[in-house]
Amino acid sequence: MERGGEEAELTFSIASPQLVIADHTSVPDAFRGTGAGLALVERLVADARAQGFRVVPLCPFVNAQRQRHPEWEDVFSGGQRG
Repeated sequence: MERGGEEAELTFSIASPQLVIADHTSVPDAFRGTGAGLALVERLVADARAQGFRVVPLCPFVNAQRQRHPEWEDVFSGGQRG
């Protein structure tokens, strides 16, 4: 995601065709308050459902969004529940 020359990103590692590890979310100040971080996680959830993989929410932001959205539980593996 890009805005004003800055880029918001969610990085992940592919552990296997069935498992992705979400390890970092970076949202520059230009994106603060825009919902960019949430949009990145929503896209990851949509991709997981469409492609049939599960997500390990190693990133604290991704895990926090997981806790706020129990309807996403079908795509998550591991992580900490609040």
